[in-house]
Amino acid sequence: MRQIILFKLGEVALKGQNRRRFEKLLLDGVKRACAPFGSFHAYIAQSTGYVEPQDDTADVPGAYGACKKVFGISTICLAALCGKDMDEIYRTADEFLGPRLSELRTFKVEAKRADKQFPLRSPEICAEVGGHLLDAFPHLRVDVHRPDAIVYVEIRDRYACIHELAEKGEGGMPTGSGGRGMLLISGGIDSPVAGYMLARRGVVLNAVHFFSYPYTSERARDKVISLLKKVAQYSGRIHLHVVPFTEIQERMREKIDEEYFTLVMRAFMMKIADRVAKETNCGALITGESLGQVASQTMEALAVTNSFCTLPVLRPVVGMDKEDIVRIARRIDTFETSILPYEDCCTVFTPRHPKTKPQLGAVLRQLEKLDVEALIERAVGGIEWQMIEP
Repeated sequence: MRQIILFKLGEVALKGQNRRRFEKLLLDGVKRACAPFGSFHAYIAQSTGYVEPQDDTADVPGAYGACKKVFGISTICLAALCGKDMDEIYRTADEFLGPRLSELRTFKVEAKRADKQFPLRSPEICAEVGGHLLDAFPHLRVDVHRPDAIVYVEIRDRYACIHELAEKGEGGMPTGSGGRGMLLISGGIDSPVAGYMLARRGVVLNAVHFFSYPYTSERARDKVISLLKKVAQYSGRIHLHVVPFTEIQERMREKIDEEYFTLVMRAFMMKIADRVAKETNCGALITGESLGQVASQTMEALAVTNSFCTLPVLRPVVGMDKEDIVRIARRIDTFETSILPYEDCCTVFTPRHPKTKPQLGAVLRQLEKLDVEALIERAVGGIEWQMIEP
């Protein structure tokens, strides 16, 4: 029995004259996802995607699992192929769906006849296949309103295929359709979720992490890499830039008033991220800030933060509460890694009473105590980068 993967397009199907560009990006994502599992041919016809193995060595279930994480796919399913002959359709339905139907009580059949030369019309195909399944599985009964399973039979140009109800895909837009963004990633729960959410809108991710060794350990950096690998299962490869941040924080500890420490630190982060983003052709910065979650994420503090960069700052979780963010983190499998006890530089020298309603002028006066440009130049000069693969 030969199996293929079928998927339906999400928002791509709503596109107009530029639809082919989005379809190409979607197929590129599908091909990248399938590549580790063998040779596959992927194409789109009539708003349906097809992923066909090219030989018997291809791992179809493995490719199916990878395709479920490709942005731009609304629904996806495994289907069994057979010849356009009713007896062969019966045998394939028994073999492919038999274990599943044995566990259910009700079903119905839906048919789609794309090949109009096929002698039976769609209602007749439904009746014939339904009758056969009732004979083959006597415990079943037909329920056209609320069945436990729907058996789909499609008569295509070259073959027939049989499948059950499709699973929900990741949706969103194909990777590469939304530009490129620079994700400021710590080791917490929020920033990986923010990266996933923007990647779901077609944004190619770069990432920047601020590393304060020895105040933060090598395990903290390893934790960030692990988080990005999980996000990369959805977004594709990510360029990570690791910025040495120790000197900046030590100079801040010497000269900055404690209550302004977090705000000045964020100013340096935004300036550096903005610069690296421009150098790597990113059109925006991405952060995991959520309004009111901590002192540096009040409306006033966010306004001050924005003043230290020239690119737009995208904050996809800004209006979400922690439970919403955690729910997504669990689904994309970043939560357990995020809560590992290896803290990032944001926890170094944390002020006891941080400013929650800062004024930009006051923050600028604090920055005047430091040689800002020289510190930034040395930090940028020490950046280490690596490619994060799924």
